[in-house]
Amino acid sequence: MNLFWHRRDPRTRDNAGLAAATRDGTTVPVFVYEPELLKTMGGRQRALYLRGVKRAQQRYRELGSDLVVRAGEPSDVLATLAEQYDADTVYYNDHYRAARRNRERRVDDALSEAGVSTDSRTDLLLVDPGRLDASYPNHSQFHNDWEPVPKRQPYDEPSPDALAQPSDGKTVPEPEADIDLPTPGYEGARERLDRFVDEGLTSYNDSRDDLPQAVEKPARSVSRMSPYISTGAIGIREVWAAATDVYQRVHGRERRNADKYRYELSWREQNYHLLYYNPDLAVSNYKSFPNEIAWRDDEADIEAWKRGETGYPLVDAGMRQLAQEGYIHNRPRQVVASFLTKHLLVDWRIGARHFTKQLLDHDYASNYGNWQWIASTGTDSVDVRIFDPVSQASKYDDGAAFIREYVPELADVPTKKIIDWPTLSYGEREQLAPEYPDPIVDRNDGYERAQRVFEEALGKR
Repeated sequence: MNLFWHRRDPRTRDNAGLAAATRDGTTVPVFVYEPELLKTMGGRQRALYLRGVKRAQQRYRELGSDLVVRAGEPSDVLATLAEQYDADTVYYNDHYRAARRNRERRVDDALSEAGVSTDSRTDLLLVDPGRLDASYPNHSQFHNDWEPVPKRQPYDEPSPDALAQPSDGKTVPEPEADIDLPTPGYEGARERLDRFVDEGLTSYNDSRDDLPQAVEKPARSVSRMSPYISTGAIGIREVWAAATDVYQRVHGRERRNADKYRYELSWREQNYHLLYYNPDLAVSNYKSFPNEIAWRDDEADIEAWKRGETGYPLVDAGMRQLAQEGYIHNRPRQVVASFLTKHLLVDWRIGARHFTKQLLDHDYASNYGNWQWIASTGTDSVDVRIFDPVSQASKYDDGAAFIREYVPELADVPTKKIIDWPTLSYGEREQLAPEYPDPIVDRNDGYERAQRVFEEALGKR
């Protein structure tokens, strides 16, 4: 008899550890509910995740089994369950956050003392980070090493015969969220993936930064798979296989579009590679600076940014999308992060923590790795990268459709005036939209200040 310890992987399909456990013998699926650990998740994502756990439990019951749910410290709970079910081995999937790796070690030690083996598998990623070099100067060189490593096909769902038949009436709570949640669990994930593959994958590179299309035809713009991948509702191999199947069937521009989506998945892989070799990624600058960065701690600016009231329309549209949906389209996601860390000179950790609380698709490695990249403290090969929110709006939302969707105060303002809002005079802004705020920082002053501060930190002044 084996146990399989579910963690951030509440699914029966394409689950590496579960597949290994059921190949080796009859398996009891287990989920250990840890209230303190779950408090580290934002409330929105926690609600989506726990609903996904309930869906997984329902699926086990459809297969004639059940998900055994217990609350407590995993090392204690698993040792007790291993004794109860006379289990020889406890299987689980590897995680890379330092606290989770420490938890794995405690489980291994406790079970070893009880005479029970453990077996962990690579499931969260397509490529085990330990197979690659310890560091890379940029993403291109990481991708050059990562791409040739074979990517395994998705694992099959276990047959009912491979699953034990525990009778357990316990389940997890189902907390409420302050926003509407997508359909939880594997079914919601697969439905979303199928729609994207049918409608958006072969135009992905052409449309992924098209903000008007993101409003009008979201399924054709980006995949919106990130909430499902981050909560483990679907396996990354299944997503990769779906994209690869299309990539291999199409040609020309459609093939390049499909391949771009696969390439974007490699950024997630690199962020986990960074976390694997740099466990303090969430709290310390990845890049070393000869001098301290002179971050500003302006609470009024930070709160205006969080509310989407900075007076920069694209920034505010992105932050309001986050507040309303628990999600930001990738282009404004980069713009709002750059604005906070460069134009406002606020420490990237403050922005990353806010994202942790608000995002449905919060992913520990990607959140902190990408914030560091945007803040010029991470792996970016450019010393100081600054996204200009005005030119970004002009390039990617030239009709201001995305801005108008989330900033209704500007609905009746001419498009060119919306795009140029931070450069307009006070009097013109007051006449056009008196209810919308004035810019909290001058566009040029903020840019030049960021350039100066980072050059000083880098020892270039």
